[in-house]
Amino acid sequence: MYGNLILPILSCAPFVCALAVYCVGRFSKQVRDLCAQAVTTVVFAAAVLLFIRTLRGGTPLSFVADGLCGGTFSLCLDGFRALYCLIAAFMWLMATLFSSQYLSAARNRNRYYLFLLATLGATLGVFLSADLFTTFLFFEIMSLTSYVWVAQEETPAALRAAGTYLAVAILGGLVMLFGVCLLAHLCGTLAYDRLGAQCAALLADPSARPQLYLAGGCLLFGFGAKAGAFPLHIWLPKAHPVAPAPASALLSGILTKAGIFGVLILSTLCFAGDALWGRLILLIGLVTMALGAVLALFSIDLKRTLACSSVSQIGFILFGAGLLTLPGAELGLAARGTLLHMVNHSLLKLTLFLAAGAVYMNVHALDLNDIRGFGRKKPLLRFVFLMGALGIGGVPLWNGYLSKTLLHEALLEARALTGAEWMTAAEWVFLVSGGLTVAYMTKLYFALFVESNANPARQARFDRMTDYLSPRSAFALVGSAVCLPLLGLLPHVVTDRIAALGEAFLGSTVMEPVAYFSFASLRGALLSIAIGAAVYLIVVRGWMMRDGVYLDRWPVWLDLENLVYRPLLLTVLPVVCGTVCRFLDRLLDGILVLLRRTVYRDSPLPYDPVEGTQLTEHVGGWIEALAAIFHTKSNARHRLAMLYDDFSENSTIIGRSLSFGLFMACLGLILILLYLLIL
Repeated sequence: MYGNLILPILSCAPFVCALAVYCVGRFSKQVRDLCAQAVTTVVFAAAVLLFIRTLRGGTPLSFVADGLCGGTFSLCLDGFRALYCLIAAFMWLMATLFSSQYLSAARNRNRYYLFLLATLGATLGVFLSADLFTTFLFFEIMSLTSYVWVAQEETPAALRAAGTYLAVAILGGLVMLFGVCLLAHLCGTLAYDRLGAQCAALLADPSARPQLYLAGGCLLFGFGAKAGAFPLHIWLPKAHPVAPAPASALLSGILTKAGIFGVLILSTLCFAGDALWGRLILLIGLVTMALGAVLALFSIDLKRTLACSSVSQIGFILFGAGLLTLPGAELGLAARGTLLHMVNHSLLKLTLFLAAGAVYMNVHALDLNDIRGFGRKKPLLRFVFLMGALGIGGVPLWNGYLSKTLLHEALLEARALTGAEWMTAAEWVFLVSGGLTVAYMTKLYFALFVESNANPARQARFDRMTDYLSPRSAFALVGSAVCLPLLGLLPHVVTDRIAALGEAFLGSTVMEPVAYFSFASLRGALLSIAIGAAVYLIVVRGWMMRDGVYLDRWPVWLDLENLVYRPLLLTVLPVVCGTVCRFLDRLLDGILVLLRRTVYRDSPLPYDPVEGTQLTEHVGGWIEALAAIFHTKSNARHRLAMLYDDFSENSTIIGRSLSFGLFMACLGLILILLYLLIL
């Protein structure tokens, strides 16, 4: 019983520690940094112990508290959850170590550490949750606390990106809440250990199936928004370039996996074996992986390229989740490939974004033309970035190769078992997207470590930078990078055992060991590498560069946020809703006036004052009458009318702003959560 208390402590203690670290930071910045690092170290140590306990076959832990949140607050620990708690704790530790140097000259560092640790607790709560409502509670807390990371710099670009992030998060949360309520109504439970059987019965009932699809679609909207799936990926390319690099590593590497966690819950519990759902997730995955790869190839901003790469890699994971749902598919291959690519992408983006942070905090630029040649004489940074590039490119002997090979083999097995010819096209999208990954990572590597800067003086300054990393930052970079070849070189000793931890969670069966380095397995990777080499030589060097300068060839107008979302949300919807509301308001006023003049025949309508309102007229008149008693003059009616006009004008400006609308939506969501907690 007491051992189960470790779960709520692990998920809730970071919130308390966040407040304590914030208070410490009011007095000493150095002590605050050490305290934040101590908190993440302790959390990582606890996660390691829980992981070892699970790996040795310990009894699964669970915690249930009835009467909270209008029902049951429940947490549990199994193989998948132990693994991802370990990944999250490790990433937070490395990011916190790196933050000390990265933010040494930044403003609002206390705020940064407060929300850094608060988001850690919320993220652990998501991965430990044992029912959908507990997942939703922590998920929304995670979305709101991580918003501050994006707005940390408070530049116009950062605030605009933060607004986009908050809009997607709030809209996704509200839609998800509707899905949670509908699913609870349909199934009578939100507990994961009972949800599968209830949803299977609903899928078998033709009359209930549309409602289940509606609930699943709402939940997919919310989880997909956080995962960065198309078409809700718009926040990722905007948020990462403006957020601090350690926060970008966590946003890309672990917060997107919280969204994937929800998608996996839906795919393996609510819609297990459902062909329609599986094809939908497959389609979203294919579009996401291809679009993200194309955006990354065109980008000439270091962090934006890595952000678009995250969109593409999320597509690979969703592709695996879709294969996992298809009836008749090879569940073992798809399950292991999906889980391993989640783990690999988390570690890869931790390494690559921290490396990008090392570049930015020394150069304060991200454009490839400005940072060219920065790493030519920096072997440690070269090693770190190369490990990440080889891993994410799917090069054999690195971790990304193993997970992509499993996904590719699962696709081939699914095509053989189902006989679906469209999977041939899906395979080519998969291989070409992998090739584009090789191409844009080659572009980044050559720009940073092979080519020289066009400005010889700047290149000489880059070469003189020998103390560009503090010991703690260097430890965070190297500690993140060495994991990548380790996982790739020991597939059967390390990687397969890690993947096996998620089999129960993903509902798959034990599979035979895969011959990772046979020619049949290597064929897909080698084909993607060949495609990538061709794209780099022909497209990047031949078309995207001119006279040694990287060109931004992406059309400026082709921006989904500016082209569709902002015009729709800020122009079309306000005009339509405002027109409808004004019509209904005037219609109601007209009906009331008509009734008063015909049916009720009451007193005539009061006159309209010259300025102000009836209230300012009456109150001002009383003040002037009171002043007359004391034989003094007062112009209270005019002054009150002017104050009212100023207040009305400011209220109108605020009420029409997007930020105020998002704030009110966020406040409404919080009030709903508080109501449920009190209830």
